[in-house]
Amino acid sequence: MKVRLATVWLGGCSGCHMSFLDLDEFLIDLVDAVEIVYSPVVDVKEYPENVDVCLIEGAVCNEDNLELLHKIRQRTKVIVSFGDCAVTANVPAIRNQLGLGNRESVLQHAYITNAQDNPSVPKADGIVPQLLERVMPVHEAVHVEYFLPGCPPPAARIKALVGQMLSGVEPKLEGTQLKFG
Repeated sequence: MKVRLATVWLGGCSGCHMSFLDLDEFLIDLVDAVEIVYSPVVDVKEYPENVDVCLIEGAVCNEDNLELLHKIRQRTKVIVSFGDCAVTANVPAIRNQLGLGNRESVLQHAYITNAQDNPSVPKADGIVPQLLERVMPVHEAVHVEYFLPGCPPPAARIKALVGQMLSGVEPKLEGTQLKFG
């Protein structure tokens, strides 16, 4: 039976997913071992039930991120904070230190102060998700089993983590020379 694998992209740059794609030939090996059930690289609209492992990239920035995270936690056995934005909130959390006050100030700054053309904050429902007062790492919103740091994590680290998990080995994410196989 194949491992049901999901990958999720929250508030981040997609660099972690690009690094995942840098697994090159190991991706071919993964085809035999995993079923990708949800990811930005597949066209699935709803996060499924009974997911074995989910790699979550990006910080928790808005209500949509938070809602998805709670759904993921309910439906997933093992969650991996995938990259520095998920592990520490990293670059997206710069918003926390900007001294802009509240989320309305952030929108004002982004859509009006810095706008070159047509300065206005989008108002229609579903256009801009409700921002959280504070950007946070994934583990502040839900329980996380493993942390895979890096900006982005190198493909060799991703391979080591995924390879260990698929082999039934408790992942050891320590040191600079993580190896698998």
